[in-house]
Amino acid sequence: MAKTAAWQRKEGKNPTGGLNEKGRRSYRRENPGSKLAAPVTGKVKKGSKAAKRRKSFCARMSGMKGPLKKNGKPTRKLLALRKWKCRNYKKSEMGGKMVHTYCPSKNLMQQD
Repeated sequence: MAKTAAWQRKEGKNPTGGLNEKGRRSYRRENPGSKLAAPVTGKVKKGSKAAKRRKSFCARMSGMKGPLKKNGKPTRKLLALRKWKCRNYKKSEMGGKMVHTYCPSKNLMQQD
């Protein structure tokens, strides 16, 4: 039986969200011509190519259907949003317990 590609298995996924280098190489092998790049995780200048790429990713990913948490654990969706440092999805500590905050237009709403 043939193994599935690394980008679809645990070994190709980064535990903090997204794909690791092995996963990205595996995806490029299966999809020649694709331009899959590493996530924009650092500080970027406003209006730069990286900032536009981050903004685009955050807009697309935050609009995806599906929960941010499942069985009390963050889903791959939430992990990816955090990895890309999407400003609406961050960890904050309240009362000794970690909660996820979502703040569209400055209204804070706690999500379990």
